[in-house]
Amino acid sequence: MKAEALADHLAKNPVDDEYQPLNTYFSDEEVNSIEAISEDTNTWKMFFDGAVNAKGVRIGAILISPIGQHYLATARPQFFCTNNTAEYEACIMGMNMAIDQDVEELLIIGDSNMIIQQTQGEWETRDVKLIPYKQHVEDLSKRFKSIEFKYIPRCHNELADAFATLASMLPYPGNAHIDPLEIQIR
Repeated sequence: MKAEALADHLAKNPVDDEYQPLNTYFSDEEVNSIEAISEDTNTWKMFFDGAVNAKGVRIGAILISPIGQHYLATARPQFFCTNNTAEYEACIMGMNMAIDQDVEELLIIGDSNMIIQQTQGEWETRDVKLIPYKQHVEDLSKRFKSIEFKYIPRCHNELADAFATLASMLPYPGNAHIDPLEIQIR
């Protein structure tokens, strides 16, 4: 049967001067999807994640400029957070970072499908504690010329996930105030 199929294929596709052998080598076999983004875009990306574990609660956000500069932030909420509230807090912190940088076009990427679906209006927000968070995200969204929310699996959000998880494991100095560092890029 295989030989007959091969013979039929060769009969329909004779080898001539224009023949090109089939290249079966694919260098990036572990890549299962590719997203093409135009190089001339002004869109910034923001990854966010919250971590709730035995060591505490931390949130992290990473803002990436169109030219690839990374701005990282982490915080420790001073109140009890569920996993979902920590995710919303991280998203809001990242959006505020973008507003502070005068970002006009923002792509928000997170591994919390619930948060992404709620902000896109696909899912209803039923938890009374989450309704103010969703409303605040909607209010902040109005400050951008264009904004898009995109869900990615946790395995593709490893930088924000690792950042928030690491931050949750660091000891917090209690009531001590730490002045922020001012760093100038020239």
